[in-house]
Order: sequence, then C-alpha cells, then structure tokens
Amino acid sequence: MKRTVLLKYLKSYGCVLYREGGNHSVYWNPDNLKTTTIPRHREIDDKLAQKICKDLGIPVPKHRN
Repeated sequence: MKRTVLLKYLKSYGCVLYREGGNHSVYWNPDNLKTTTIPRHREIDDKLAQKICKDLGIPVPKHRN
C-alpha cells in the first residue's frame, strides 16, 4: 500500500500527525488517545498497514488488487 493512501485513510478516521521522528512519523487518534509510528517509505507492507490501523483502533482497510 502506498504511504500516501494509508495516510489519507488514517485522516479520514480522524487521526492526526502528532510529531515527526528521525525515520518515522507518529500519528495519534484523539478519539481513543492511541498512537503509532509510520515509517517514511513509499510503500508500506499490507501487514504493517493492518497493524498500524489496529494500534490506532480503526478498521483495517480493505485490500484492493
């Protein structure tokens, strides 16, 4: 999954950029006060995208072919 697609998906559920780290961006879900890190790669593995969504407490995106 492209990083930009994942970030748009997270933002659609109200997640916001909390801060920038050295190699990662930290996103925060203000609805349930959960945070997670997202690496700065163009492509994010589907399993990692699922974990990111689970960490933030939002539904896992449907896989598109």
